[in-house]
Amino acid sequence: MKNFLGGTAFLLAVVGVSAQPGYWQQAVDYKMDIQFHAVTHQFKGTQKLVYTNNSPDTLTSAYWHLYFNAFQPGSAMDIHNRGIADPDTRLSRIATMKPEEIGYQRIQSLKQDGIDLQHHVEGTVLEVKLNKPLLPGKSTTFDMVFDAQVPAQTRRSGRNNAEGVDYSMSQWFPKLAEYDEMGWHAHPYIAREFYAPWGNYEVNITIDKKFVVAASGILQNGDEIGYGYETEGAKLPKTKEKTHTWRFKAERVHDFMWAADTEYTHVKRVTPEGLMLRFFYIKSKDTENWDYLPEMMEKAFSFIQTNFGKYPYPQFSVIQGGDGGMEYPMSTLVTGKRSLRSLVGVSVHEALHSWYQGLLATNESYLAWMDEGFTTYATAETMAVLFTDGENTRSQAANYAGFIRRAKTGTEEPLSIHADHYMTNSSHTWGAYVKGAVILGQLQYVIGEDAFKRGLLNYFNQWKFKHPDLNDFVRVFEKTSGLELHWYFEYMVNTSHFIDYAVGSVTETNGKTTIELQKIGVMPMPVDVTITYDNGTTVNYFAALDLMRGNKPSKAATDIVGKDWPWTNPNYSIELESGAAKVVRVEIDPSGWMADVNRDNNIWKQ
Repeated sequence: MKNFLGGTAFLLAVVGVSAQPGYWQQAVDYKMDIQFHAVTHQFKGTQKLVYTNNSPDTLTSAYWHLYFNAFQPGSAMDIHNRGIADPDTRLSRIATMKPEEIGYQRIQSLKQDGIDLQHHVEGTVLEVKLNKPLLPGKSTTFDMVFDAQVPAQTRRSGRNNAEGVDYSMSQWFPKLAEYDEMGWHAHPYIAREFYAPWGNYEVNITIDKKFVVAASGILQNGDEIGYGYETEGAKLPKTKEKTHTWRFKAERVHDFMWAADTEYTHVKRVTPEGLMLRFFYIKSKDTENWDYLPEMMEKAFSFIQTNFGKYPYPQFSVIQGGDGGMEYPMSTLVTGKRSLRSLVGVSVHEALHSWYQGLLATNESYLAWMDEGFTTYATAETMAVLFTDGENTRSQAANYAGFIRRAKTGTEEPLSIHADHYMTNSSHTWGAYVKGAVILGQLQYVIGEDAFKRGLLNYFNQWKFKHPDLNDFVRVFEKTSGLELHWYFEYMVNTSHFIDYAVGSVTETNGKTTIELQKIGVMPMPVDVTITYDNGTTVNYFAALDLMRGNKPSKAATDIVGKDWPWTNPNYSIELESGAAKVVRVEIDPSGWMADVNRDNNIWKQ
């Protein structure tokens, strides 16, 4: 989304500053009080939401997501999962859920500026007709009372997961949908991605005092609560009250998650940069690797902030819970009974979502690969630094291998499909995660390593907190590299065309050596060629694609920048003066950064 308010302007927008022409972003300010009853797995909540319309449009309606309603037999999530060719086994239990196992969010009352609102629930979406149109630059206050039941652990959210964690409270509250230049984004919850406005959260959770609560925000009454939140070694204070109220605040986030368990161990680690890392898990013989996680995550955050941008929040929490790994602002839920490499890997991956889902927050429904793919790429780079056991000699090797395997099957679906509308779950997973990572890795091949690294940081610094779209990303890298790049994303995102280049022949005639290259696949690319002579010397030859209007920088004086290769031409000739040394080997893309589906034809040997 190109519309935003940044820095101080964002904070002013929360209290109703007029929209800036051409650049805007909606703002929310939540205050919620929750009374949680663990015996019934139900809770009552009040929500006061100040919503500021920084758009140029007058709004006459509004929509809230009611995610828990998906966990009911016959829901859209249930029906979709039953009908897809490769259903998610975690969601299969929804069809047989009993009344006490389902999830729900029920709206008891809703007011706009003190006046009752007409509203209607359609599955996982609350549809609301505003009493009074919300004009550009104005704010309105919604007051809501709601009831909810926590579903049995199914997908991301739920209670009593397989590892014994009591509550994973994600997607747990009625959440206002995002409004941007495309209008409202009130998609039903089918299984996939999330998109919401940034804002401030004050969340007070009253729960039986035997529970330890971990959450997205900063605990405001840590010494009162105990459990070592603020004072090292502090224990639960003695009190006659049966409950505690945990008071959290989170600023400039687009979601709020919390988790609770009666047996959580809480470990803290402060990084040299002053970032507070918190870890919540249930101690057992199966979670011994959590002892090593704080040190590994400190190293990970140091590498990530150097290479991908500075983390702007004071805290990050890794919390055992959920059904695998899922990212949230300032926190993540992960399953905890893992090998060390697996535990570090999932924690690093979900932490990196703080950059690409939490801070850049592209609309994942339409551009999931710009979050999942970029996060997968960055995870591989980070893990290669943390684990130097030789397994990651090429950091992206596994992603490239997975991409090529899938491309050869001919079952790929374009990345431009809405995340909920893929024909198979595997198409979404392969595309968003694997192909998304390869798109980023291969971009380094196209524009060069230096421009690529600068582009990543430029993209983050320019577009954090602004919901960028694909064009915003492309333009950053075009300006950084000085090359035209839309052709690249047109092929990689909107088509399933594959890359295949070959060395056709090498001949010597009349004192000249001619190397014939062939474009076999449909997708055009710039081509790097390394030519080796019988005396052991090598020459790097670069044939840029004509669509690029330039070439990446060469690094050696002996490098040859050849003529551009027109994207329409299936063949390309390299002509060299024959000398005393003879050409004995020609290799296309020795770096391996081009996602060529058939590397067997990339090498010619005498």
